[in-house]
Amino acid sequence: MQYQKLINRIHEIQDLRKATRVLTWDREVNMARGGNADRTHQITTLQRLSHTLYTSDEMGALIEAAASELNGVSYQSSEASLVRFLRRDYARARRLPAEFVSKVSDVNNDATLAWKQAREDDEFSLFRPWLEQIVELEQEKAELFGYKHEPYDALLEIHEPGTSTAEVRTLFDKTKAELRPLYEAVLARKDWVDDRFLRQPYDIDKQKFFARYLAEEVGYDFNRGHLATAVHPFSTSLSRNDVRITTRYSPDYLCPSMFATLHEAGHAIYVQNVHPRLTRTPLAKETSAALDESQSRLFENFVGRSKGFWRAHLPRLQALFPSQLGNVSAEQFFKAVNKVQQNFIRVEADELTYNLHIILRFEIEQSLLNGTLRASDLPLAWNEKMNELLGLLPPTDREGCLQDIHWTLVGFGYFPTYALGNLYAAQFFRAIKEQIPQIVTELEEGNTDSLTIWLRENVHQYGRMFTPAEIIQQATGAPISQEAFVRYSTAKFSEVYGL
Repeated sequence: MQYQKLINRIHEIQDLRKATRVLTWDREVNMARGGNADRTHQITTLQRLSHTLYTSDEMGALIEAAASELNGVSYQSSEASLVRFLRRDYARARRLPAEFVSKVSDVNNDATLAWKQAREDDEFSLFRPWLEQIVELEQEKAELFGYKHEPYDALLEIHEPGTSTAEVRTLFDKTKAELRPLYEAVLARKDWVDDRFLRQPYDIDKQKFFARYLAEEVGYDFNRGHLATAVHPFSTSLSRNDVRITTRYSPDYLCPSMFATLHEAGHAIYVQNVHPRLTRTPLAKETSAALDESQSRLFENFVGRSKGFWRAHLPRLQALFPSQLGNVSAEQFFKAVNKVQQNFIRVEADELTYNLHIILRFEIEQSLLNGTLRASDLPLAWNEKMNELLGLLPPTDREGCLQDIHWTLVGFGYFPTYALGNLYAAQFFRAIKEQIPQIVTELEEGNTDSLTIWLRENVHQYGRMFTPAEIIQQATGAPISQEAFVRYSTAKFSEVYGL
Protein backbone atom coordinates (compact mmCIF):
# COMPACT_ATOMS: atom_id res chain seq x y z
CA MET A 1 0.00 0.00 0.00
CA GLN A 2 2.72 2.47 0.98
CA TYR A 3 4.91 1.45 -1.94
CA GLN A 4 1.99 1.93 -4.33
CA LYS A 5 1.43 5.45 -2.99
CA LEU A 6 5.09 6.18 -3.69
CA ILE A 7 4.81 4.73 -7.20
CA ASN A 8 1.76 6.87 -7.95
CA ARG A 9 3.64 10.01 -6.97
CA ILE A 10 6.76 8.97 -8.90
CA HIS A 11 4.66 8.41 -12.02
CA GLU A 12 3.32 11.97 -11.80
CA ILE A 13 6.80 13.44 -11.38
CA GLN A 14 8.23 11.36 -14.22
CA ASP A 15 5.41 12.45 -16.51
CA LEU A 16 6.27 16.09 -15.81
CA ARG A 17 9.95 15.41 -16.46
CA LYS A 18 9.24 13.67 -19.73
CA ALA A 19 6.91 16.48 -20.83
CA THR A 20 9.88 18.81 -20.28
CA ARG A 21 11.96 16.60 -22.55
CA VAL A 22 9.33 16.76 -25.26
CA LEU A 23 9.55 20.56 -25.19
CA THR A 24 13.35 20.44 -25.21
CA TRP A 25 13.42 17.99 -28.12
CA ASP A 26 11.07 20.20 -30.11
CA ARG A 27 13.20 23.26 -29.36
CA GLU A 28 16.34 21.60 -30.68
CA VAL A 29 14.76 19.92 -33.73
CA ASN A 30 11.65 21.78 -34.89
CA MET A 31 10.98 25.04 -33.10
CA ALA A 32 11.38 28.39 -34.83
CA ARG A 33 13.92 30.70 -33.18
CA GLY A 34 11.19 33.20 -32.35
CA GLY A 35 9.61 30.75 -29.92
CA ASN A 36 12.59 30.55 -27.58
CA ALA A 37 11.41 33.04 -24.94
CA ASP A 38 8.02 31.38 -24.52
CA ARG A 39 9.57 27.91 -24.58
CA THR A 40 11.99 28.93 -21.83
CA HIS A 41 9.06 29.85 -19.57
CA GLN A 42 7.26 26.60 -20.36
CA ILE A 43 10.29 24.43 -19.62
CA THR A 44 11.15 26.37 -16.48
CA THR A 45 7.60 26.01 -15.14
CA LEU A 46 7.58 22.24 -15.63
CA GLN A 47 11.04 21.85 -14.09
CA ARG A 48 10.04 23.94 -11.08
CA LEU A 49 6.84 21.93 -10.58
CA SER A 50 8.58 18.56 -10.83
CA HIS A 51 11.40 19.68 -8.54
CA THR A 52 8.98 21.04 -5.95
CA LEU A 53 6.97 17.82 -5.93
CA TYR A 54 10.11 15.69 -5.78
CA THR A 55 11.74 17.57 -2.91
CA SER A 56 8.63 18.02 -0.75
CA ASP A 57 8.42 16.77 2.83
CA GLU A 58 5.56 14.55 1.69
CA MET A 59 7.84 12.86 -0.85
CA GLY A 60 10.38 12.11 1.86
CA ALA A 61 7.69 10.59 4.03
CA LEU A 62 6.44 8.45 1.13
CA ILE A 63 9.97 7.12 0.51
CA GLU A 64 10.52 6.18 4.14
CA ALA A 65 7.05 4.62 4.53
CA ALA A 66 7.69 2.48 1.45
CA ALA A 67 11.12 1.54 2.77
CA SER A 68 9.59 0.30 6.03
CA GLU A 69 6.94 -1.69 4.16
CA LEU A 70 9.61 -3.30 1.97
CA ASN A 71 11.97 -4.17 4.81
CA GLY A 72 13.53 -7.54 4.02
CA VAL A 73 12.79 -7.43 0.28
CA SER A 74 15.70 -8.67 -1.87
CA TYR A 75 18.40 -6.14 -2.72
CA GLN A 76 18.11 -7.33 -6.33
CA SER A 77 14.39 -6.46 -6.64
CA SER A 78 13.15 -3.45 -8.59
CA GLU A 79 11.20 -2.30 -5.51
CA ALA A 80 14.24 -2.25 -3.22
CA SER A 81 16.33 -0.70 -5.99
CA LEU A 82 13.86 2.13 -6.50
CA VAL A 83 13.72 2.98 -2.80
CA ARG A 84 17.52 2.80 -2.59
CA PHE A 85 17.88 5.13 -5.57
CA LEU A 86 15.21 7.56 -4.32
CA ARG A 87 16.74 7.86 -0.87
CA ARG A 88 20.04 8.96 -2.33
CA ASP A 89 18.62 11.11 -5.13
CA TYR A 90 16.00 12.77 -2.92
CA ALA A 91 18.60 13.76 -0.35
CA ARG A 92 20.73 15.37 -3.07
CA ALA A 93 17.80 17.08 -4.78
CA ARG A 94 16.71 18.64 -1.46
CA ARG A 95 19.98 20.49 -1.39
CA LEU A 96 19.00 22.49 -4.49
CA PRO A 97 16.42 25.22 -3.76
CA ALA A 98 13.60 25.59 -6.27
CA GLU A 99 14.83 29.09 -7.09
CA PHE A 100 18.22 27.68 -8.03
CA VAL A 101 16.65 25.03 -10.29
CA SER A 102 14.57 27.71 -12.03
CA LYS A 103 17.62 29.90 -12.53
CA VAL A 104 19.58 27.00 -14.03
CA SER A 105 16.71 26.34 -16.43
CA ASP A 106 16.53 29.98 -17.49
CA VAL A 107 20.29 30.23 -18.03
CA ASN A 108 20.36 26.89 -19.87
CA ASN A 109 17.75 28.00 -22.38
CA ASP A 110 19.23 31.44 -23.03
CA ALA A 111 22.82 30.19 -23.01
CA THR A 112 21.94 27.51 -25.57
CA LEU A 113 20.55 30.15 -27.91
CA ALA A 114 23.62 32.36 -27.38
CA TRP A 115 25.96 29.43 -27.95
CA LYS A 116 24.30 28.57 -31.23
CA GLN A 117 24.67 32.15 -32.44
CA ALA A 118 28.26 32.41 -31.18
CA ARG A 119 29.17 29.16 -32.91
CA GLU A 120 27.51 30.23 -36.14
CA ASP A 121 29.23 33.64 -36.11
CA ASP A 122 32.51 32.30 -34.65
CA GLU A 123 32.29 34.99 -31.99
CA PHE A 124 33.16 33.84 -28.46
CA SER A 125 32.19 37.19 -26.94
CA LEU A 126 28.52 36.37 -27.60
CA PHE A 127 28.78 33.34 -25.33
CA ARG A 128 31.23 34.67 -22.73
CA PRO A 129 28.65 36.39 -20.44
CA TRP A 130 26.62 33.20 -20.32
CA LEU A 131 29.67 31.07 -19.60
CA GLU A 132 30.47 33.36 -16.66
CA GLN A 133 26.98 32.76 -15.27
CA ILE A 134 27.30 29.01 -15.90
CA VAL A 135 30.58 28.83 -13.96
CA GLU A 136 29.01 30.72 -11.05
CA LEU A 137 26.06 28.32 -11.05
CA GLU A 138 28.40 25.31 -11.14
CA GLN A 139 30.36 26.69 -8.20
CA GLU A 140 27.14 27.29 -6.28
CA LYS A 141 25.89 23.81 -7.15
CA ALA A 142 29.08 22.18 -5.87
CA GLU A 143 28.72 24.01 -2.55
CA LEU A 144 25.04 23.12 -2.25
CA PHE A 145 25.74 19.44 -2.83
CA GLY A 146 28.88 19.41 -0.73
CA TYR A 147 32.03 17.36 -1.25
CA LYS A 148 34.77 15.59 0.66
CA HIS A 149 37.91 16.50 -1.22
CA GLU A 150 37.38 18.96 -4.08
CA PRO A 151 34.44 20.83 -5.68
CA TYR A 152 34.56 18.81 -8.89
CA ASP A 153 33.69 15.66 -6.93
CA ALA A 154 30.21 17.04 -6.27
CA LEU A 155 29.52 17.56 -9.98
CA LEU A 156 31.08 14.27 -11.12
CA GLU A 157 28.85 12.46 -8.62
CA ILE A 158 25.76 13.69 -10.50
CA HIS A 159 26.77 11.85 -13.65
CA GLU A 160 28.87 8.95 -12.32
CA PRO A 161 27.79 8.02 -8.78
CA GLY A 162 30.54 6.68 -6.59
CA THR A 163 33.43 8.00 -8.71
CA SER A 164 35.86 10.63 -7.47
CA THR A 165 37.91 13.17 -9.39
CA ALA A 166 41.10 11.58 -8.07
CA GLU A 167 40.07 8.14 -9.37
CA VAL A 168 39.29 9.56 -12.81
CA ARG A 169 42.64 11.37 -12.94
CA THR A 170 44.43 8.11 -12.17
CA LEU A 171 42.56 6.19 -14.89
CA PHE A 172 43.15 8.96 -17.43
CA ASP A 173 46.83 9.28 -16.57
CA LYS A 174 47.36 5.53 -16.96
CA THR A 175 45.44 5.44 -20.23
CA LYS A 176 47.43 8.34 -21.65
CA ALA A 177 50.77 6.92 -20.52
CA GLU A 178 50.09 3.42 -21.86
CA LEU A 179 48.79 4.57 -25.23
CA ARG A 180 51.34 7.32 -25.87
CA PRO A 181 53.95 5.02 -27.52
CA LEU A 182 51.27 3.62 -29.85
CA TYR A 183 50.05 7.13 -30.70
CA GLU A 184 53.57 8.27 -31.58
CA ALA A 185 54.16 5.15 -33.70
CA VAL A 186 50.94 5.77 -35.61
CA LEU A 187 51.72 9.45 -36.18
CA ALA A 188 55.05 8.41 -37.65
CA ARG A 189 53.00 6.61 -40.33
CA LYS A 190 50.41 9.32 -40.81
CA ASP A 191 50.30 8.78 -44.57
CA TRP A 192 49.86 5.01 -44.26
CA VAL A 193 46.05 5.18 -44.53
CA ASP A 194 44.22 6.88 -47.40
CA ASP A 195 40.75 8.21 -46.55
CA ARG A 196 40.32 10.64 -49.45
CA PHE A 197 37.42 8.66 -50.90
CA LEU A 198 35.43 9.54 -47.76
CA ARG A 199 35.93 13.25 -48.42
CA GLN A 200 34.06 13.99 -51.63
CA PRO A 201 30.48 14.94 -52.49
CA TYR A 202 27.84 12.65 -50.94
CA ASP A 203 24.16 13.30 -51.53
CA ILE A 204 22.41 14.16 -48.24
CA ASP A 205 19.19 12.30 -49.02
CA LYS A 206 21.13 9.11 -49.71
CA GLN A 207 23.09 9.64 -46.50
CA LYS A 208 19.79 9.91 -44.63
CA PHE A 209 18.62 6.61 -46.10
CA PHE A 210 21.86 4.89 -45.07
CA ALA A 211 21.82 6.41 -41.59
CA ARG A 212 18.39 4.90 -40.97
CA TYR A 213 19.60 1.58 -42.38
CA LEU A 214 22.60 1.52 -40.03
CA ALA A 215 20.55 2.32 -36.94
CA GLU A 216 18.09 -0.44 -37.75
CA GLU A 217 20.83 -2.98 -38.48
CA VAL A 218 22.42 -2.59 -35.03
CA GLY A 219 19.11 -2.99 -33.22
CA TYR A 220 17.46 0.44 -32.94
CA ASP A 221 13.68 -0.04 -33.01
CA PHE A 222 12.05 2.59 -35.23
CA ASN A 223 8.62 1.51 -33.97
CA ARG A 224 9.73 3.10 -30.71
CA GLY A 225 12.05 5.76 -32.08
CA HIS A 226 12.67 8.56 -34.54
CA LEU A 227 15.73 9.89 -36.39
CA ALA A 228 15.99 13.66 -36.94
CA THR A 229 18.69 16.25 -37.68
CA ALA A 230 20.33 18.60 -35.16
CA VAL A 231 23.35 20.92 -34.96
CA HIS A 232 24.82 18.77 -32.19
CA PRO A 233 23.63 15.12 -32.37
CA PHE A 234 21.87 13.85 -29.25
CA SER A 235 19.34 11.30 -28.07
CA THR A 236 16.45 11.71 -25.66
CA SER A 237 14.09 9.23 -24.02
CA LEU A 238 10.46 10.19 -23.49
CA SER A 239 9.84 6.61 -22.37
CA ARG A 240 11.39 3.23 -23.21
CA ASN A 241 8.85 3.16 -26.03
CA ASP A 242 9.74 6.60 -27.40
CA VAL A 243 13.51 7.07 -27.60
CA ARG A 244 14.54 9.61 -30.23
CA ILE A 245 17.90 10.26 -31.85
CA THR A 246 19.42 12.92 -34.09
CA THR A 247 22.40 13.07 -36.40
CA ARG A 248 24.01 15.60 -38.73
CA TYR A 249 25.12 15.45 -42.35
CA SER A 250 28.07 16.84 -44.26
CA PRO A 251 27.68 17.19 -48.04
CA ASP A 252 31.35 16.40 -48.64
CA TYR A 253 32.35 14.01 -45.84
CA LEU A 254 30.67 10.66 -45.22
CA CYS A 255 31.76 9.82 -41.68
CA PRO A 256 29.86 12.36 -39.51
CA SER A 257 26.39 11.06 -40.35
CA MET A 258 27.28 7.37 -40.14
CA PHE A 259 29.08 7.42 -36.84
CA ALA A 260 26.94 10.04 -35.12
CA THR A 261 23.94 7.86 -36.01
CA LEU A 262 25.57 4.70 -34.64
CA HIS A 263 26.65 6.62 -31.54
CA GLU A 264 23.18 7.96 -30.76
CA ALA A 265 21.58 4.62 -31.66
CA GLY A 266 23.78 3.03 -28.99
CA HIS A 267 22.38 5.44 -26.40
CA ALA A 268 18.82 4.75 -27.54
CA ILE A 269 19.14 0.95 -27.68
CA TYR A 270 20.15 1.04 -24.01
CA VAL A 271 16.91 2.75 -22.94
CA GLN A 272 14.73 0.77 -25.35
CA ASN A 273 15.95 -2.40 -23.61
CA VAL A 274 15.34 -1.30 -20.01
CA HIS A 275 12.97 -3.78 -18.35
CA PRO A 276 9.29 -2.81 -18.82
CA ARG A 277 8.62 -3.06 -15.07
CA LEU A 278 10.76 0.07 -14.57
CA THR A 279 8.55 2.20 -16.85
CA ARG A 280 7.56 5.65 -15.54
CA THR A 281 10.17 5.51 -12.78
CA PRO A 282 13.61 7.17 -12.62
CA LEU A 283 15.15 3.69 -12.90
CA ALA A 284 14.02 3.44 -16.53
CA LYS A 285 17.16 4.96 -17.97
CA GLU A 286 20.91 4.36 -18.16
CA THR A 287 22.76 3.45 -14.95
CA SER A 288 25.13 6.39 -15.30
CA ALA A 289 26.49 8.75 -17.91
CA ALA A 290 29.65 6.68 -18.43
CA LEU A 291 27.73 3.43 -18.82
CA ASP A 292 25.46 5.24 -21.26
CA GLU A 293 28.49 6.44 -23.21
CA SER A 294 29.93 2.93 -23.15
CA GLN A 295 26.97 1.77 -25.22
CA SER A 296 27.21 4.59 -27.76
CA ARG A 297 30.96 4.12 -28.12
CA LEU A 298 30.58 0.35 -28.34
CA PHE A 299 28.16 0.56 -31.27
CA GLU A 300 30.01 3.44 -32.91
CA ASN A 301 33.53 2.03 -32.66
CA PHE A 302 33.77 -1.59 -31.52
CA VAL A 303 31.00 -2.55 -33.95
CA GLY A 304 30.74 0.29 -36.47
CA ARG A 305 34.46 0.64 -37.09
CA SER A 306 35.20 -3.09 -37.24
CA LYS A 307 36.29 -4.83 -40.43
CA GLY A 308 33.51 -7.39 -40.31
CA PHE A 309 30.85 -4.71 -40.07
CA TRP A 310 31.96 -3.20 -43.37
CA ARG A 311 32.35 -6.56 -45.07
CA ALA A 312 28.63 -6.95 -44.38
CA HIS A 313 27.36 -3.42 -45.04
CA LEU A 314 29.72 -1.80 -47.54
CA PRO A 315 27.84 -3.30 -50.55
CA ARG A 316 24.68 -1.43 -49.53
CA LEU A 317 26.64 1.83 -49.24
CA GLN A 318 28.36 1.21 -52.58
CA ALA A 319 24.96 0.77 -54.23
CA LEU A 320 24.04 4.25 -53.05
CA PHE A 321 27.37 5.82 -54.04
CA PRO A 322 28.85 3.71 -56.88
CA SER A 323 31.03 6.45 -58.37
CA GLN A 324 32.59 7.34 -55.00
CA LEU A 325 32.94 3.86 -53.48
CA GLY A 326 32.55 1.32 -56.28
CA ASN A 327 36.23 0.36 -56.31
CA VAL A 328 36.80 0.51 -52.54
CA SER A 329 37.34 -2.79 -50.70
CA ALA A 330 36.11 -3.57 -47.18
CA GLU A 331 39.76 -3.61 -46.06
CA GLN A 332 40.34 -0.10 -47.44
CA PHE A 333 37.10 1.18 -45.93
CA PHE A 334 37.94 -0.35 -42.54
CA LYS A 335 41.31 1.38 -42.49
CA ALA A 336 39.92 4.69 -43.74
CA VAL A 337 37.26 4.98 -41.03
CA ASN A 338 39.92 4.17 -38.43
CA LYS A 339 42.46 6.68 -39.68
CA VAL A 340 44.23 8.42 -36.82
CA GLN A 341 44.54 12.12 -37.43
CA GLN A 342 44.93 15.24 -35.40
CA ASN A 343 41.41 16.64 -35.43
CA PHE A 344 40.05 19.81 -33.86
CA ILE A 345 36.53 18.40 -33.41
CA ARG A 346 35.87 15.97 -30.57
CA VAL A 347 32.85 14.23 -32.13
CA GLU A 348 34.90 13.46 -35.24
CA ALA A 349 38.02 12.31 -33.41
CA ASP A 350 39.37 8.79 -33.84
CA GLU A 351 39.45 6.32 -30.96
CA LEU A 352 43.12 6.83 -30.24
CA THR A 353 42.97 10.62 -29.83
CA TYR A 354 39.41 10.91 -28.50
CA ASN A 355 40.40 10.53 -24.87
CA LEU A 356 42.84 13.43 -25.23
CA HIS A 357 39.94 15.65 -26.24
CA ILE A 358 38.15 14.60 -23.07
CA ILE A 359 41.17 15.14 -20.84
CA LEU A 360 41.39 18.68 -22.22
CA ARG A 361 37.80 19.43 -21.17
CA PHE A 362 38.19 17.60 -17.85
CA GLU A 363 41.14 19.77 -16.89
CA ILE A 364 39.58 23.03 -18.13
CA GLU A 365 36.35 22.41 -16.22
CA GLN A 366 38.30 21.96 -13.00
CA SER A 367 40.23 25.18 -13.62
CA LEU A 368 37.03 27.14 -14.30
CA LEU A 369 35.35 25.66 -11.24
CA ASN A 370 38.33 26.33 -8.97
CA GLY A 371 38.66 29.91 -10.24
CA THR A 372 42.18 29.47 -11.60
CA LEU A 373 40.84 30.12 -15.12
CA ARG A 374 38.50 33.00 -15.97
CA ALA A 375 35.73 32.46 -18.51
CA SER A 376 37.08 35.35 -20.58
CA ASP A 377 40.41 33.51 -20.94
CA LEU A 378 38.85 30.25 -22.16
CA PRO A 379 39.78 30.56 -25.87
CA LEU A 380 43.47 31.06 -25.08
CA ALA A 381 43.55 28.33 -22.44
CA TRP A 382 41.72 25.94 -24.78
CA ASN A 383 44.16 26.53 -27.63
CA GLU A 384 47.20 26.13 -25.40
CA LYS A 385 45.95 22.85 -23.98
CA MET A 386 44.98 21.51 -27.40
CA ASN A 387 48.45 22.30 -28.64
CA GLU A 388 49.94 20.55 -25.62
CA LEU A 389 47.82 17.40 -25.90
CA LEU A 390 47.23 17.10 -29.64
CA GLY A 391 49.79 19.36 -31.27
CA LEU A 392 47.05 21.52 -32.79
CA LEU A 393 46.02 25.18 -32.74
CA PRO A 394 42.34 25.71 -33.70
CA PRO A 395 42.05 28.37 -36.42
CA THR A 396 38.66 29.47 -35.08
CA ASP A 397 36.76 29.28 -31.80
CA ARG A 398 34.05 27.39 -33.68
CA GLU A 399 36.62 24.59 -34.06
CA GLY A 400 37.88 25.21 -30.54
CA CYS A 401 36.06 26.19 -27.37
CA LEU A 402 32.67 26.74 -29.03
CA GLN A 403 32.29 23.28 -30.55
CA ASP A 404 30.36 21.61 -27.69
CA ILE A 405 26.89 22.37 -26.36
CA HIS A 406 27.47 20.72 -22.97
CA TRP A 407 28.39 23.76 -20.88
CA THR A 408 25.16 25.54 -21.83
CA LEU A 409 23.38 22.71 -20.01
CA VAL A 410 25.14 23.72 -16.76
CA GLY A 411 26.62 20.23 -16.93
CA PHE A 412 30.18 20.29 -15.60
CA GLY A 413 31.30 16.77 -14.71
CA TYR A 414 29.77 15.10 -17.74
CA PHE A 415 32.71 15.24 -20.16
CA PRO A 416 34.89 12.71 -18.26
CA THR A 417 32.15 10.12 -18.71
CA TYR A 418 32.88 9.97 -22.44
CA ALA A 419 36.38 8.63 -21.84
CA LEU A 420 35.20 6.44 -18.97
CA GLY A 421 32.65 5.10 -21.43
CA ASN A 422 35.46 4.01 -23.74
CA LEU A 423 37.01 2.04 -20.89
CA TYR A 424 33.68 0.45 -19.93
CA ALA A 425 32.96 -0.44 -23.58
CA ALA A 426 36.29 -2.24 -23.98
CA GLN A 427 35.78 -4.17 -20.77
CA PHE A 428 32.26 -5.21 -21.80
CA PHE A 429 33.45 -6.19 -25.27
CA ARG A 430 36.23 -8.36 -23.89
CA ALA A 431 33.78 -10.09 -21.54
CA ILE A 432 31.32 -10.71 -24.39
CA LYS A 433 33.99 -12.34 -26.55
CA GLU A 434 35.10 -14.52 -23.63
CA GLN A 435 31.56 -15.61 -22.77
CA ILE A 436 30.29 -15.98 -26.37
CA PRO A 437 33.28 -17.04 -28.53
CA GLN A 438 31.15 -17.32 -31.69
CA ILE A 439 30.27 -13.65 -31.49
CA VAL A 440 33.46 -12.75 -33.37
CA THR A 441 32.24 -14.72 -36.39
CA GLU A 442 28.74 -13.29 -36.06
CA LEU A 443 30.00 -9.70 -36.01
CA GLU A 444 32.13 -10.40 -39.08
CA GLU A 445 28.91 -11.37 -40.82
CA GLY A 446 27.21 -8.17 -39.70
CA ASN A 447 25.04 -9.99 -37.14
CA THR A 448 24.68 -8.08 -33.85
CA ASP A 449 21.88 -10.22 -32.35
CA SER A 450 24.02 -12.04 -29.76
CA LEU A 451 25.71 -8.78 -28.85
CA THR A 452 22.46 -6.93 -28.19
CA ILE A 453 21.02 -9.89 -26.25
CA TRP A 454 24.10 -10.02 -23.98
CA LEU A 455 23.96 -6.28 -23.41
CA ARG A 456 20.24 -6.39 -22.65
CA GLU A 457 20.65 -9.23 -20.16
CA ASN A 458 23.78 -7.94 -18.44
CA VAL A 459 23.47 -4.14 -18.66
CA HIS A 460 20.40 -2.61 -20.30
CA GLN A 461 17.53 -4.30 -18.49
CA TYR A 462 18.67 -3.08 -15.07
CA GLY A 463 18.46 0.62 -15.84
CA ARG A 464 19.43 2.40 -12.62
CA MET A 465 18.76 -0.50 -10.29
CA PHE A 466 22.44 -0.81 -9.39
CA THR A 467 25.54 1.37 -9.24
CA PRO A 468 28.02 1.57 -12.14
CA ALA A 469 30.58 -0.36 -10.09
CA GLU A 470 28.04 -3.13 -9.41
CA ILE A 471 27.06 -3.41 -13.08
CA ILE A 472 30.63 -3.59 -14.38
CA GLN A 473 31.68 -6.11 -11.69
CA GLN A 474 28.61 -8.29 -12.25
CA ALA A 475 28.90 -8.25 -16.05
CA THR A 476 32.66 -8.61 -16.45
CA GLY A 477 33.90 -10.03 -13.16
CA ALA A 478 36.30 -7.14 -12.54
CA PRO A 479 36.29 -3.46 -11.50
CA ILE A 480 36.78 -0.73 -14.09
CA SER A 481 40.30 -0.57 -15.55
CA GLN A 482 42.06 0.88 -18.58
CA GLU A 483 43.65 -2.49 -19.43
CA ALA A 484 41.01 -3.80 -21.87
CA PHE A 485 40.89 -0.52 -23.77
CA VAL A 486 44.67 -0.35 -24.09
CA ARG A 487 44.86 -3.94 -25.39
CA TYR A 488 41.99 -3.38 -27.82
CA SER A 489 43.50 -0.15 -29.15
CA THR A 490 46.96 -1.65 -29.50
CA ALA A 491 45.67 -4.62 -31.49
CA LYS A 492 43.38 -2.57 -33.71
CA PHE A 493 45.70 0.26 -34.65
CA SER A 494 48.67 -2.04 -35.05
CA GLU A 495 46.62 -3.84 -37.69
CA VAL A 496 45.46 -0.64 -39.38
CA TYR A 497 48.96 0.84 -39.50
CA GLY A 498 50.99 -2.33 -40.02
CA LEU A 499 52.91 -1.96 -36.77
